[in-house]
Amino acid sequence: MNWDDMRVFLATARAESLTAARGTLRLDPATIARRITRLEEAAGAALFLKSPQGYRLTEAGLRLLAHAEEAETALSRGIGALSGSAEQLGGTIRIGAPDGCATYLLPQVCARIAEAHPDLDLQILALPRIVNLSRREADLAITVSRPKTDRLHGERLSDYKLSLAASRAFLAAHGVPKSVSDLKDMRMIGYIPDMIFDAELDYLSALGVTRVPLASTSVSVQLQMARAGGGLAVVHDFALPTAPELTRVLPGDVALTRTFWLTTHAGPKDARLDRITGLLRDGIRDEIARLEAMPVARNP
Repeated sequence: MNWDDMRVFLATARAESLTAARGTLRLDPATIARRITRLEEAAGAALFLKSPQGYRLTEAGLRLLAHAEEAETALSRGIGALSGSAEQLGGTIRIGAPDGCATYLLPQVCARIAEAHPDLDLQILALPRIVNLSRREADLAITVSRPKTDRLHGERLSDYKLSLAASRAFLAAHGVPKSVSDLKDMRMIGYIPDMIFDAELDYLSALGVTRVPLASTSVSVQLQMARAGGGLAVVHDFALPTAPELTRVLPGDVALTRTFWLTTHAGPKDARLDRITGLLRDGIRDEIARLEAMPVARNP
């Protein structure tokens, strides 16, 4: 076996189909299939259960996966030790993040890192779901819940705050709610209820709201709906400075706190990724503190 065969094996195991693995490997499915067959012949065992639904690892494949990932990590650490020894960082790092963080925090943080390290390429993967590090969708991820598997390490990154907000035009037309119980009669903006990918994001249920007339999987879309006068929304305090049309509503009753977690693969990181993780950690904490300290109007 050689490392190139291991790359094909890992990509197929993570993608669970030849077609999906094609994007990672930049090989056509027929070539990937031939490489898998060659690997299985060398191993003397079937590594995948193959069906029209995709490729699923056999017991032998699962055993090989653990060793292949160890080899991948060791190789990454070796390369990182070379690039991390210099002051300047290089290469490509992909960061997975929920779109609120990806839209309102990471652009500033990544811009500052890129200015200090011009040979470093930073990619932000903003998805309305949990980024799958096990399939190597990203090198690290910012999540709203601590990872629940031993294969991932979660570090508490920073708390952040959320408030109920609406445009002044909406409140002038529809009135200002006097209590949380009034919200059931107001037009609310939030996530599509059956597409909430993490319980930490189910803000409106906790407020007794059962109907969401304006909904999106994206918090930035929700914010724009609120800015347009669509209704009341739970928004990140760090996003409020970008929305001067909005004002806080019921600030004494609706003041939520959630936590960002910095999630990486368990085990030792290579020197380069360790340095980048530290830069992101400090940058995001500073950016949340800066934005949350900016003045925002309260309800009239």
